[in-house]
Amino acid sequence: MDNLLLAFLFTLFAGLATGIGSVLAFFTKTTNTKFLSFALGLSAGVMIYVSMVDIFFKAQDALIADVGDPLGKWLTVGSFFAGISLIALIDRFIPMDSNPHEVKKIEDMKQPGTAIQDPALMKMGVFTAMAIGIHNFPEGIATFISTLQDPTIGLAIAIAVAIHNIPEGIAVSVPVYYATNDKKKAFKLSFFSGIAEPAGALVAFFILMPFLTEMMFGIIFAMVAGIMIFISLDELLPAAKRYDETHVSIYGVITGMAVMAVSLLLLG
Repeated sequence: MDNLLLAFLFTLFAGLATGIGSVLAFFTKTTNTKFLSFALGLSAGVMIYVSMVDIFFKAQDALIADVGDPLGKWLTVGSFFAGISLIALIDRFIPMDSNPHEVKKIEDMKQPGTAIQDPALMKMGVFTAMAIGIHNFPEGIATFISTLQDPTIGLAIAIAVAIHNIPEGIAVSVPVYYATNDKKKAFKLSFFSGIAEPAGALVAFFILMPFLTEMMFGIIFAMVAGIMIFISLDELLPAAKRYDETHVSIYGVITGMAVMAVSLLLLG
């Protein structure tokens, strides 16, 4: 029961980080590229380490215990790449301009000469919000299921997801604010794009939980590892490198891995 409550809280925390990004956008004129590069790298380091060192092998242990070896190993690998395929398909059908994987600088989205109620800017914000919502849904399931299995892993994933949700919140709120001159409307749209994260947790609870056998858990957990790896390689690392200054992004990756490694040793 305690893990169940933690799972919902962690997922809610991760999703609502888009709101933090939205608020930051109202009070920040330029992007701190050094901090952004380090933070995105750190998030990637956490996700990659926990996925390949812990989540994958816990999924494999569960599947081997249920169906034996070598079938359990084959199921783990298949589920891992099924997770990658799922998030890749979602990514494939999102237009490039609205893709949350395309991290944008605050100053690049601000258009001082743009007229109020600019439909192009408004459309950009709305489509970005929808795209982020679609992406956040499987991330919510991943955070929820991971926390149920191991709160330490769940917290690490929630923090990593929250970090990369902050610039996504900025990507929603800035164009909407400059299209409408309405901070409340911009914040609401950014806020609701993050609600898809806990919505994913609710789906996991009401639909997946009744069928969460040892085999189902192993399959979902391996898919979670695949989803996290894809997000790290396709989104976080390229974005971190884009805003890199003197290898700051790789320092972030190593720091994230080290923090995750020490956390697993101390709390495992």
